Amino acid sequence: MNYDSDSHATIISSVYKGLASIVLENDRLRVEVVPSLGAKLVSLFYKPSGKEWLLSSTDTTLEATEYGSDFTKAALCGWDECFPTINPSGTAYQADVHLPDHGEVWALPWESETDDHGLSCSVKGVQLPYLLTRRLELGQGSELNLHYNVLNTGVSAFSFLWAMHPLFAVTEETAILLPSKMEKMVCVYGGQSLEEGVEYQSSLFNKLSPLQKGDGLKFYYREPAGVNWSGLYGEETGNYVTVSAVGTGVPQFGVWIDSGLLGNHVAVALEPGIGYYDSLARAESNGSALKLEPGEAFSWSICLSLGQGISRCQTQTISS
Repeated sequence: MNYDSDSHATIISSVYKGLASIVLENDRLRVEVVPSLGAKLVSLFYKPSGKEWLLSSTDTTLEATEYGSDFTKAALCGWDECFPTINPSGTAYQADVHLPDHGEVWALPWESETDDHGLSCSVKGVQLPYLLTRRLELGQGSELNLHYNVLNTGVSAFSFLWAMHPLFAVTEETAILLPSKMEKMVCVYGGQSLEEGVEYQSSLFNKLSPLQKGDGLKFYYREPAGVNWSGLYGEETGNYVTVSAVGTGVPQFGVWIDSGLLGNHVAVALEPGIGYYDSLARAESNGSALKLEPGEAFSWSICLSLGQGISRCQTQTISS
């Protein structure tokens, strides 16, 4: 993979469903971000095949979300960041902290800054003293690179977990691509058919249909992933996206599948993450949350690669 930014990328201001947005674009990719809506990515468009990967809102307009809102009552579309928890949670370091559903940052406006090579968005914590920054750059060809940094701006330590939450739209028969070591994954939300806490073969859920079932499922790979990549492959069109954690800073991995449980759609979220699983308090108790001392920072990176054609997709699968 090449993580150099693409000198041919353009960055322009735009409007998405009534909210100010920023578009990054080259000859193969178009990415759109709404800074005031939790820096949500609302479009990930692969130009050669005309494939829009992210679930789009059916609303004609969108409004900013109030802090502490129920995540499922907001616009279920695009790509949000879950930080510093997913489930509502307290924390061992401050008794008076009660973090809201899906964390703080998805419901906060982010500051944004562009330059010749990319878009940087940042947000300050409400209940915990942090500055979270995410930078987007279009790489050579069909890659989207994301670079994250969190800084403890306070005078006491705190811990966090993080997960990316991109709702990829399932519009055709779609395969979930996983490393061979992820043969089994533990179910943490069983929906109507599975039992939470039980480990299941990945083959049970790695073929998705666009037909709604009114159900949802979530799985995690129980141990630190080591080889941390995943992907989706459209079996009719050959469109694919792979999601790779760069380096060792993102040890966990989860999969959320919504087959019409929360809306009139089928979507899947591939979720590299830090902390296992979902509740910050749980991650603190099992040692998987990441602790930052005052003034300490931590960085991690994610790379998405988009394309079309089974041979290229198989190459990614075999080589990883």
